[in-house]
Amino acid sequence: MIVSASRRTDIPAFYATWFMNRIREGYCTVPNPFNPKQVSRISLKPGDVDVIVFWTRYPAPFLPFLRELDDRGYRYYFLYTLMKNPRALDPKRPSHNRSLNTFRNLSQRMGMEKVVWRYDPIVFSTLTDEGFHKETYHRISEELKGYTTRSIISIVDMYRKTKKRIRILEKQGIQIIEPSTENLNDLLKSLSLFARDNHMSIQSCAEKPDLSLYGIPPGKCIDDDLIRKVFDLDVTRRKDPSQRTQCGCVASRDMGMYDTCLFGCVYCYATSSIALARKRHGKSDLSSPSLTGRYENSGGCENAGYGKI
Repeated sequence: MIVSASRRTDIPAFYATWFMNRIREGYCTVPNPFNPKQVSRISLKPGDVDVIVFWTRYPAPFLPFLRELDDRGYRYYFLYTLMKNPRALDPKRPSHNRSLNTFRNLSQRMGMEKVVWRYDPIVFSTLTDEGFHKETYHRISEELKGYTTRSIISIVDMYRKTKKRIRILEKQGIQIIEPSTENLNDLLKSLSLFARDNHMSIQSCAEKPDLSLYGIPPGKCIDDDLIRKVFDLDVTRRKDPSQRTQCGCVASRDMGMYDTCLFGCVYCYATSSIALARKRHGKSDLSSPSLTGRYENSGGCENAGYGKI
């Protein structure tokens, strides 16, 4: 079993101690986001977990726990989002220098194949046009040369729950824009070139258009091929049925919950309300089996395929 920690929130940044308490207890519980009365129990015992995949923008609070994870026999890798969007889009992101230094430290500790750089999602706005992303990606790819072997990109999808936050941006004079085909093509070709020049492969994440023409093949964030290469471990090759059609990830169990991340990214699909996320974080219980609230499993529910995101 592959454990995803987590598409729905940033566990390393905000829930590191809770996570380690669940590791020590050997399980966690996850309510169905569409039916909270349906609660799933996920075993976190080393013998049941093949690999843990961490999704994060800032894992610094989690670094002190890595030795314990190693000593307990867990295998893991990080999907590390590192961008440099303006605060209007990413109001609570850590500073670029802190994020960059943490990325490098993590890579030096774990090995650069186990820290994957996500420049994702790419938001086009009056503050972040094609030129902004070309310049920013180029700079970061140079800063991460020798610290990672892979970059993952995607173009943002604006979900219904983000529309209110987008309207607030518009009142501030910031518009979400649609790039021209010519400018988008130029950007994608440039990103592919920058990645190659800095010794990285580049892949797309859940993109409907095939970007292979630009040297950006479709990829997998939860990747059986990467796991096989890095850990010499054969895991499921079955596509995750709970993800979007274009998503290439293999099946995993996600231990996170929506509306619990505090970064407040304007475009985030996993947060419908920043106020609710703050409230849930403030009430989180380090001893609870679930990330927020206290969801107990009555037994027998092992299917966490709750629907596409």
